[in-house]
Amino acid sequence: MSNNTLEQNKDVSTAKEKFIHFLKRLIGIKSFEELEREKNRTPGQKLKEFFSSLFFAAIAALIIITFIIQNTRIPTGSMEDTILVGDFVLVNKFVFGSSSPRYIPFTEVELPFFTFPSIREPKNGDIVVFEYPGDRDQLRPTELNVNYVKRCIGLPGDVVEIRDKVVFVNGKEFWIPPYIKYLIPTPIPAGQEDIRIFPKGRPWNEDNYGPLQVPKAGDVIELNLNNIEEWRTIINREFGEEVVEVRGMRIFIAGKEVSSYKIKKDYYFMMGDNRSDSFDSRFWGFVPRDLVVGEAFIVLFSWDRDIPFTNIFKLLGSVRLERILKLLH
Repeated sequence: MSNNTLEQNKDVSTAKEKFIHFLKRLIGIKSFEELEREKNRTPGQKLKEFFSSLFFAAIAALIIITFIIQNTRIPTGSMEDTILVGDFVLVNKFVFGSSSPRYIPFTEVELPFFTFPSIREPKNGDIVVFEYPGDRDQLRPTELNVNYVKRCIGLPGDVVEIRDKVVFVNGKEFWIPPYIKYLIPTPIPAGQEDIRIFPKGRPWNEDNYGPLQVPKAGDVIELNLNNIEEWRTIINREFGEEVVEVRGMRIFIAGKEVSSYKIKKDYYFMMGDNRSDSFDSRFWGFVPRDLVVGEAFIVLFSWDRDIPFTNIFKLLGSVRLERILKLLH
């Protein structure tokens, strides 16, 4: 065996030992020799070890929260009665390919980020946590890093339609969630336009909607003066700035006259299970794949969030024991 090979094997072995030692520090495993040395440590050494342990615990927690599991508190009733206001839900971030932070914490300063490969892609029926893309006509949301929880209704390329509150995907009635809720049982008649609806200018409402095709990467959209407002926000968001212009009878993207546009990303259509009280894709549009955070899969804890902490005994009395560790589907 050559000297180069021996050196390479030694380097690999050293790297493995360092990595194993780092993992042991993260999870608190100590060797017999380390336990023996602890008996003879001075108070200063013990204090240093305490802060060192805190540091590694913080690193471990950061890795878990960033890449694997995240806790999300539910502030609105848009997913009732599947998920209730006051539920603390665990989110599997790894399943759809977790990513590093996009912004410096507590600021809007963007960071270069990377994404891990996904185990699988979102599918229809999944309860998905995602970063809110912004209102219908906004380039970006007013507040960044706001997570929404909705059910995935349409995949890239799917055709979504709602007829008298009944959802159809690709012409077939969509699976009905077990805890679906309608606060207003009577549907808004077809043809009664809601000016808040997405896309802008369509004569639809929340109960009679579509058909609308969810865009997928590679789709080529023919653009004209009749539909440019429907696509303006998506195109601007894909460029990250205001690039769409209409000059007289002509359409420009980034200063170049165009008659079509090729979609860069895959998109999803999301709806809440509380169909009459959900601000979702029917109003603000599609969710791009890169804003998908993970899948909500279990309720960790639940109580009445409207009770203030100053009334601690009433708050503790509101704990919903039947919802603790309840699987979501």
